[in-house]
Amino acid sequence: MSLDAVNPATGELLKTYNEMTPGETASAVEEAHAAWKSWRKVPFAERARPMKKAAAVLRERKEEFARLMALEMGKPLKQGISEAEKCALGCDYYAEHAEAHLAPEMVKTEASKSYVAFEPLGVVLAVMPWNFPFWQVFRFAAPALMAGNTGVLKHASNVPGCALAIEDVFLRAGFPKGVFRTLLIGSRQVKAVVEHPLVSAVTLTGSTPAGKAVAAQAGAVLKKTVLELGGSDPYIILEDADLDYAVNTCATSRLINSGQSCVNAKRFIVLEPLAASFTQKLVAAMKAKHMGDPLAEGTEIGPQARPDLRDELHTQVMDSVAKGAKLLLGGEIPPGKGSFYPPTVLADVRPGMPAYNEELFGPVASVFTARDEADAVRIANDSIFGLGAAVFTRDAARGERLARELEAGCTFVNTLVASDPRLPFGGIKESGYGRELGTYGIKEFVNIKTVYVK
Repeated sequence: MSLDAVNPATGELLKTYNEMTPGETASAVEEAHAAWKSWRKVPFAERARPMKKAAAVLRERKEEFARLMALEMGKPLKQGISEAEKCALGCDYYAEHAEAHLAPEMVKTEASKSYVAFEPLGVVLAVMPWNFPFWQVFRFAAPALMAGNTGVLKHASNVPGCALAIEDVFLRAGFPKGVFRTLLIGSRQVKAVVEHPLVSAVTLTGSTPAGKAVAAQAGAVLKKTVLELGGSDPYIILEDADLDYAVNTCATSRLINSGQSCVNAKRFIVLEPLAASFTQKLVAAMKAKHMGDPLAEGTEIGPQARPDLRDELHTQVMDSVAKGAKLLLGGEIPPGKGSFYPPTVLADVRPGMPAYNEELFGPVASVFTARDEADAVRIANDSIFGLGAAVFTRDAARGERLARELEAGCTFVNTLVASDPRLPFGGIKESGYGRELGTYGIKEFVNIKTVYVK
């Protein structure tokens, strides 16, 4: 079998990669486990040196990696450069803070000494998506490796070049052979890797169905999982919000990565006094964004990552319109090559429509009108997802109060939702469980061990 890298802007086949055999996959896992036996004993300061070097490699080669992302999954170059820089930031953060995050916690008891230690689990399997092909991997790998684990990566099948480039970063940075391995495999081999006796835990970022499948496989063999899944993030715009700032921030969030992010703003819930003006300005802001070749200067929106994903998105839009949603912008597949889909705005979105009940993973904004803040919170929480949410208001205390009422793992006031190495990131409900990043993220894949000395 093979893995094909296809340029989504042109449909051109870039390169075909041979898929690893089951035997080769098992050997890579065994190599990672062998590396863990010595890596787990390496002091934090010595782990930090190659991690800092990885950050340097990412910064040195950011233009090269951005071009690779653009070719394999359509990310505009400027956004790809920013992604590589964010990966470097994550590596630096954990190189500098992992030891403090995992320092033993003394607990006073009747013992002469009692404390909690944090020790690495072993080989962590990461099943990662194509939409942020570098960042999703590094936000798992930086804390996991600094905690003393080793990692094996099953990346999305449409970004094999990115997967191999990431392994090369760790090797060039000086990590011992086997500490991080890329598995060039398709989804059919994932179950066998999850069940491999030398794999200790699994982390997955991706769709909710994929998360449920992997969680079931891992649960059957009693292995820890962390899942960051889909999202349909609500942004509440209160009547006292700075309208122009809110519109520009909302449009920017909706169109990051051509609308293909779990924490893109997707549902805009506007209080009645601002609803008409917000909607008009949002349509104008979305329309003004330039869609085109991701390798070209000035491109803000690239293609969708695959033709089938673009077509699925269009079906969701058309189904919503057929059920009564009002199409204010976009909604038409452009002619020509590539998996492009234009910025699209839907209004009058109601329960029973895909735009209400499902995640629209592309540049489509759904606008809702709320009677008051209580109604806005009700609409926001009426979702199977619970990843991120935001509130816009000139009254920061009011925004914070509403942020605490929103059912999400990450809530932001007067800015867009984004991950940050210093803060935990993850969701609730069908957006998954567990946390990445911050002190909570690095503690997901450790043995929280009680040590009691009489």
